[in-house]
Amino acid sequence: MRKLIIVLSVVFMGCQNKSESTAKEVIDIPFSWDAATVYFMLTDRFNNADTSNDINFNRTDEAGVLRGFEGGDLKGVIEKVASGYFTDLGVNAIWMTPIVEQIHGGTDEGTGVSYGFHGYWTKDWTNLDPNFGTKADLKKLVEVAHSKGIRIVLDAVINHTGPVTEKDPVWPDDWVRTGPACDYKNYGHTVHCTLVENLPDIKTESNELVELPIQLVEKWKAEGRYEQEITELDAFFKRTKYPRAPRFYIMKWLSDYITEFGIDGYRVDTVKHTEPYVWQEFREVVNAAFTEFKSNNPEKVLDDNDFYLVGEVYNYAISHEKAFDFGDKKVNYFDKAFNQLINFEFKWNAQQLDLESMFSKYDSILHGNLKGYSVLNYLSSHDDGQPFDPMRKKPYETATKLLLSQGASQIYYGDESARILHVEGAVGDANLRSFMNWEAINTNTETQLVLKHWQKLGQFRVKHPAIGAGRHQMISKLPYVFSRSYNKNNFKDVVVVGLNLDKGLKSVSVSEVFKEGTKIRDAYSGVESIVKNGQVEIDSGFDILLLEESY
Repeated sequence: MRKLIIVLSVVFMGCQNKSESTAKEVIDIPFSWDAATVYFMLTDRFNNADTSNDINFNRTDEAGVLRGFEGGDLKGVIEKVASGYFTDLGVNAIWMTPIVEQIHGGTDEGTGVSYGFHGYWTKDWTNLDPNFGTKADLKKLVEVAHSKGIRIVLDAVINHTGPVTEKDPVWPDDWVRTGPACDYKNYGHTVHCTLVENLPDIKTESNELVELPIQLVEKWKAEGRYEQEITELDAFFKRTKYPRAPRFYIMKWLSDYITEFGIDGYRVDTVKHTEPYVWQEFREVVNAAFTEFKSNNPEKVLDDNDFYLVGEVYNYAISHEKAFDFGDKKVNYFDKAFNQLINFEFKWNAQQLDLESMFSKYDSILHGNLKGYSVLNYLSSHDDGQPFDPMRKKPYETATKLLLSQGASQIYYGDESARILHVEGAVGDANLRSFMNWEAINTNTETQLVLKHWQKLGQFRVKHPAIGAGRHQMISKLPYVFSRSYNKNNFKDVVVVGLNLDKGLKSVSVSEVFKEGTKIRDAYSGVESIVKNGQVEIDSGFDILLLEESY
């Protein structure tokens, strides 16, 4: 629950005088993943609070532009959580790229040496990469975030290991395939293949019993934790009765971050490149781990939400509803697996549809064939080379469309500060992955104004689940005004939003939403008004209204 403290003036009448005092009414705002505001960052590119861990494993070869480690770490995230940066932005969940130990070497595909700064080139699922920090750092991050009502979502990779290098040998043949590379022509050519050359594909379809890779055995022995890891694996397989197949080892290792640290969710990578039943199995494993954590740590339980799983089914669109089409086969990835899928369609809807067409479409689907599930919308990301506004010419429009959308909203680090997604000398997705532009936030007036717009919308969104999870209803087309209403488990929430309005005095009809005489506040300007004759008048210098009942 998010606690909203509302100040009420209480007047006490005495026989000879009267006095005024102030009382506080605490309203519990239920957290819903369907309405979440998720902040997504490349852990290495967000904030460097510990320069002592910037170089590890002799990763000192000169890297291509934005293809090496740049210092961001868990302590940097903790620093910004503690400072209130995310709270001010209305963020209630943080998703970080994988923080497990990466391959020690680098690859060179013609763009200069690339290291695993992005986190998707796993060497050891059981250990954190020291470039990102320690397990003590992760423990503290979860604690600090939870103290502010912010959930922590890690990134799960089950589909592949890291590339093969001189320092990172290939895993055994009973664990991985090294070819052919996927051509994506159909289901089989998307699943039983390697994503790209030299990215060994975990044999997730296999139920054959396999031994641990010798490189892991030697590594764990050298680190003095072999016996402990083996004891935990034996207990896991004895308890679950799963075969000692590759995917179940990895699921065990990933579930440890739930039972040990109490993380709240996983964003799952490369979902469509693995058999659908794998994700149903993963759901069972993470649910069991989350139940175990809650049982062992009742004082740390935030609410009764289930463990969160959001899947990256590349090119999934909300228009697909529950059926992703491979051409020769359709798959429902929501079924007994994911709460949400990342919605690759949203950026196109934001470009091609007017606001009402987009909002009414999402209302129809999310409360129709997708009821019980949702989507995670975004306008820029770490691996989408066609973002909504790469040169950041429309940062206000980006915020308005993303944060007033139905479903969960993903802010990509720097969306809120107009971090430009093009870097001289960078190639491909490296353009999307520059370091967070803190200097602009601290010194540039225009950047600060952009951030303030994001903060106002983010605060309104986090305060009102109706925005992301409620029903949409247009009130008028010109001026464009709509309502959102949410009613679940005795919690009711209703708001009215006006966009592209005239600056100055604005009068909008709210009779269908707010009762006559109700005190209304515009959360964008802070101006208050009273409903008279079904109308609210707000005089502000902005072209937007975010109307809520004032207490």
